[in-house]
Amino acid sequence: MSVREALNAAARERILLFDGAFGTMIQRAKLAEQDFAGNLGLPASQGGNNDILALTRPDVIRDITAAYLAAGSDIVSTNTFSANRISQADYGSEHLVREINLASARIAREAADAAADADGTARYVAGALGPTNKTLTLSPNVEDPGYREIDFDFLAEVYREQAAALVEGGVDLILVETIFDTLNAKAAIFAVRQLERELGREVPIALSMTLTDLSGRNLSGHTVEAFWFAVRHARPVAVGLNCSFGAEQLRPYVQALSKIGETLLLAYPNAGLPNELGEYDEPPEETAAMLREWAHGGHANILGGCCGSTPEHIAAIAAAVRGAAPRKLPQVQPATQLAGLEPFTVPA
Repeated sequence: MSVREALNAAARERILLFDGAFGTMIQRAKLAEQDFAGNLGLPASQGGNNDILALTRPDVIRDITAAYLAAGSDIVSTNTFSANRISQADYGSEHLVREINLASARIAREAADAAADADGTARYVAGALGPTNKTLTLSPNVEDPGYREIDFDFLAEVYREQAAALVEGGVDLILVETIFDTLNAKAAIFAVRQLERELGREVPIALSMTLTDLSGRNLSGHTVEAFWFAVRHARPVAVGLNCSFGAEQLRPYVQALSKIGETLLLAYPNAGLPNELGEYDEPPEETAAMLREWAHGGHANILGGCCGSTPEHIAAIAAAVRGAAPRKLPQVQPATQLAGLEPFTVPA
């Protein structure tokens, strides 16, 4: 059975659990600069380079992953949100991209397999591709709207490099997350499809959009409906929303996407909104109560947490959604019919 088939089969039986934030848990560990830098001899300070901990403090990443699995996660992600050539250039560590992704994937794979062996329940690993700090859609120079720092081909190669290392390390699927620019997501999709051709097999992909404000659009101006129809061709194993806001603010957009997405619906909101100090203090029980409504309302197949969430949040969500009937995938008309258009056919 393929990963796609296995995930769909499991999601027909129950709500699946994703993991929570890595950054929050790394902050809890109160690491020093040396923990990040290790003995790699890098030219710049590595403080805050969470991804490099897969090389310098793999025990920290292993413990976090194991804690999420123990809390009930069916799917755990790799700690690779910024493990790409663009983001790592800020730390002078772009030459370590392959090693970081390989190490992080292997940590997650070993932890997931150990959990599966312990209780006989399959666990899955999602290789995380973050958005980078570059955008293909918008110019960073207000005086030159046509200017772009990077182009599509370059970003696609950045993503292909990262995805290849994650797959080599043993991930089950690639998760393109926190998508603020739909064109960036298309570059990631292109990269994964290119990797599939190189490998001669499917690499399942999941896509998770992030909203920039309460208008319900991402930075490139797409609503959740527009985003879905822009990426639907990629046949993602899951589509969803993450970060942006807490569950209360994200709820209407999850509901909207749930009605049209003909695939598994993934949602992992922040633990509320940040307080005046920029910290997330929504307790696990409060987050879980709101996600329970999503589950019992039939709006999601996979639930987890983003910024501020912890293993305690995942455990509370697991308890809250236990027994909820799984979301059924909608039967949606082709986009041409939704728009009142006749399907295009090639003349004979």
